[in-house]
Amino acid sequence: MSRKGKVLVAMSGGIDSTVTALMLNQEGYEVVGITMKTWDYATSGASKKETGCCNLDSFNDARMAAVQHGFPHFILDIREEFGDFVIDNFVEEYMAGRTPNPCVMCNTHIKWRALLKRADALDCEFIATGHYGNIHQHSNGRYYVSKGLDELKDQSYVLWGLQQDLLGRTLLPLGKYRKTEIRQMAADFGYPELAKKAESYEICFVPDNDYRNFLKKKVEGLEEKVAGGFFVDKSGKILGKHKGYPFYTIGQRKGLDIALGKPVFVTEIRPETNTVVLGDEVDLERPEMNVARINWMKYDAVTDGMEATTKIRYKDKGSLSNLYNNDNNGIAVRFYENAKGIAPGQSAVFYEGDDVIGGGIIQRSTIL
Repeated sequence: MSRKGKVLVAMSGGIDSTVTALMLNQEGYEVVGITMKTWDYATSGASKKETGCCNLDSFNDARMAAVQHGFPHFILDIREEFGDFVIDNFVEEYMAGRTPNPCVMCNTHIKWRALLKRADALDCEFIATGHYGNIHQHSNGRYYVSKGLDELKDQSYVLWGLQQDLLGRTLLPLGKYRKTEIRQMAADFGYPELAKKAESYEICFVPDNDYRNFLKKKVEGLEEKVAGGFFVDKSGKILGKHKGYPFYTIGQRKGLDIALGKPVFVTEIRPETNTVVLGDEVDLERPEMNVARINWMKYDAVTDGMEATTKIRYKDKGSLSNLYNNDNNGIAVRFYENAKGIAPGQSAVFYEGDDVIGGGIIQRSTIL
């Protein structure tokens, strides 16, 4: 019996999850490795073969590390569950004129639940991943995520949806380290090739990073269904034709294929009329937004007017704001200074210092 307990570690075969497993094993945990197969080329509609965490080489790398360090390793096939929820949600959101974040949906609804279910079956007290973040318990008893030490690698933004039962059993050992230290650990553990291994930042089921092509393959006759829509300005004046509203995102400037004598940006998408609104960069600014599907972490609720730093995308530095409860069990966010590029469908995450108060899905923004 381990002196620290038994932990199920999600191992993708990459550097972060491998070092996580080896670090916990070295610290005295009884480690069980598990690799989740979430998708494959045949069902994804992607235009090139599997890459990143979902290929056979990665599975073999994870298994080899487990074997070499004397702990068991399993492969868990969750393709059907992943596809039914994450991919279907991805397609539905774009068809609704929104911009989804599939990594958040996967973490919240699929990966962590799948891990916890298998952890229970294997009598594991904990689950662990290679995310850069930290988990703490507040004096009120609630668990919450805080930012990782490495600001460039911090992944607290994509973990806002984890509920209390998941957080209470999750270990995130990399949160206290910088990426450079993790690379050195990989070399010290005897895996210098991992220390040099390139990382993928693409959506796992869109490895060529062409979400438009993915949508075309998943929605029969999509191009014909959405052809003939118009670009308009904020007054409604027609500026030209576009290729179909699902193929554009808020803030997009390049690839519009329209010449207006100045740079223009996508400022609004109206799926009901197949209309894409174009404007100047200043037209992307919004004073407030509504956020739904809220998951609170640090507190079980917020008082009206609570100040928070709100991030509206992964690489966003965050903006000071006040949070107000609304009638739909959501949150109205009012920014001290206008936020630029608010995209419905993306996640809004509320911070108190480095701590995640909670988060939700952006529904709409108020137009100036």
